[in-house]
Amino acid sequence: MPSENLTRTTEFITAELNFQYVEIMSERGRTELGLTGARIGGGAALAMRNDPTDGGWNKTIGLGFTEPVSAKLIGEVVDFHREHGSPSAQIQLAPEVLPPDWDDIRAAYGLTAGDATVKLVGDVDDFKPGTTDLRVGRVGVEDAEEWASMLEEVFGLPEQFNSSLVAAVGRPDFLTFAAWDGDTMVAGAGLFLYGEFASLHNGATRESHRNRGAQSALLTARAQAAAEAGVRWLFSDTGKPAEGESNPSLNNMIRSGLTPMYDNQSWIWRPEGNTTAG
Repeated sequence: MPSENLTRTTEFITAELNFQYVEIMSERGRTELGLTGARIGGGAALAMRNDPTDGGWNKTIGLGFTEPVSAKLIGEVVDFHREHGSPSAQIQLAPEVLPPDWDDIRAAYGLTAGDATVKLVGDVDDFKPGTTDLRVGRVGVEDAEEWASMLEEVFGLPEQFNSSLVAAVGRPDFLTFAAWDGDTMVAGAGLFLYGEFASLHNGATRESHRNRGAQSALLTARAQAAAEAGVRWLFSDTGKPAEGESNPSLNNMIRSGLTPMYDNQSWIWRPEGNTTAG
């Protein structure tokens, strides 16, 4: 598949995954968080008024493919976040969708560079399996609450996300996995299926059980399930480490056969910044 199509697909799947988690959250959870989702310019925009991370959950993903990134489009995104009370917001853009006048656009809206994520892709047939001494398998509905609570704890998620995570278990497009030490669940992960594509996400391990191969084995279990579901391409993303530092999640994915495609830069909007492009 041409690289531009892979980029478009990974951006779309990331946007769709985020949007789906909003849609399956309970009405109470959405209300308490002040959480709203919208489709803008072919991407997915999430606004969380009561964001405990002061903006980390307010983000817009997947712009630049259905329509080009422009001052008008960024204005629509900014207006959405301002209307819904975002304390700040991330606009994540693939390098290839940045227009020639991007510096002028971001200056007009007061956007500043934030953290970057590494986007990865792999052919399911090229996946390199990993092992662990822990028991790894699918999570059924009987374990949904435990799986959701564990991910909340490891990621520090607001408790309202519990309803989304629980609702994901058992859906045909969301496959959920865990690792157990005896009868204790110690790690988890998710797989989002979309035709011949799939997103590897929500990989989390309790601190007490890190460095025992849990995530390598969970990557393997998900890759096998994806292949059985007819998936050809696996996508994922993780934080880009600072220079001189390392990200174990990134290292695990590369060892498993996924290849970094590009760095996805976040551009941060804050309400006190400029509101219109002049």
